[in-house]
Amino acid sequence: MTRDLSPGEARRIALTSQGFNARERDGRPDLARLRKAIARLGLLQIDSVNVLARAHYLPLFSRLGVYERALLDVIMSERPKRFFEYWGHEASLLPVDCHPLLRWRMEEARTGQGLWRSLAAFAGARRGEADALLARIEDMGPLAASDLDSVKTRTGMWAWSEGKQALEWLFWSGLVAATHRRGSFERVYDLPERVLPRAVLAEPTPTPAEARRALMARAARALGVATLADLRDYYRLSATDAPVALADLLEEGTVEPVQVRGWRHMAYLHRDARAGRRIEGPALLSPFDPLVWNRDRTERLFGFRYRLEIYTPAHKREHGYYVLPFLLDGALVARVDLKADRKAGALLVQQASLEPGAPGHTRDALRGELWRMADWLGLDRVEATALDAL
Repeated sequence: MTRDLSPGEARRIALTSQGFNARERDGRPDLARLRKAIARLGLLQIDSVNVLARAHYLPLFSRLGVYERALLDVIMSERPKRFFEYWGHEASLLPVDCHPLLRWRMEEARTGQGLWRSLAAFAGARRGEADALLARIEDMGPLAASDLDSVKTRTGMWAWSEGKQALEWLFWSGLVAATHRRGSFERVYDLPERVLPRAVLAEPTPTPAEARRALMARAARALGVATLADLRDYYRLSATDAPVALADLLEEGTVEPVQVRGWRHMAYLHRDARAGRRIEGPALLSPFDPLVWNRDRTERLFGFRYRLEIYTPAHKREHGYYVLPFLLDGALVARVDLKADRKAGALLVQQASLEPGAPGHTRDALRGELWRMADWLGLDRVEATALDAL
């Protein structure tokens, strides 16, 4: 018989698997704790929006509390590398042992598949331009797009120079790797053999089917309990490939089918997943946190409808520009639109709202977490008029 889970059990399993159970958020976590937290999640999504703090810094704060952000910079640039940048769930920081599992994606990119249309030409008609740039890196060492003399051909947020497009195709194809990021957050590229550990590059390349099965297994471990759609979303696997990988995981016993009451689709429980007993405590969550980046899953788990409104015209936004859900004692009970005003030294609460049924101590708990975040960001005060008005 298929095992039956209550919504509460599924939520506790998900929170425990994501590192929110029995959390210790006091003190200053060291490099080892940061590395362990990233490895547990399987990846950190990277995003350039910096109205508060860049996306990859926030999930560690949510789980570990106040830590030195410079430590994550060390992790991203240290040698030998334990983590590397590539396309996981969007642009991501991943453990280096994940590199062999993503080589099929690199191979597809070399043939113009599975990447942005604007880059596909470098796999064909414009391959010579990319090869010339690769030769320059080989001869002259690492470079960034700003080191090139190319001129932008378009305007707008995603207007990349010709050189930047070629570099991105080389990166997607695995022909170059990201060595570090400059203070401007610009990615610097070099040859993989000068960036990644030799032992990792020497690892045999699994078949695409084997690699996707391993990625699905990592997703299952990170999520705890999840539908097929949840699992394939974690590493952005296709609707064609994911069911095959899942069937293999079921056959080998890595996951088992379970029915979560109230969920329309079958769920799958990782064999090591546990419903932790302690889910107390507060946490502010980035829009790009793996606990909530899948909006359908967030609604299923928490009854919390959440949408990113960055690209919504200001007059049409319901909750604000950069809205963080507030997790309290295992439930999403509020949301706040935050901005770090670094010049004024203030964390601004531009908009705030409580969810129906939020407990009476939500405001106080949220206020405390806002001050914790201000401390972490090196800000002197919290301007929370929007919260006070609730």
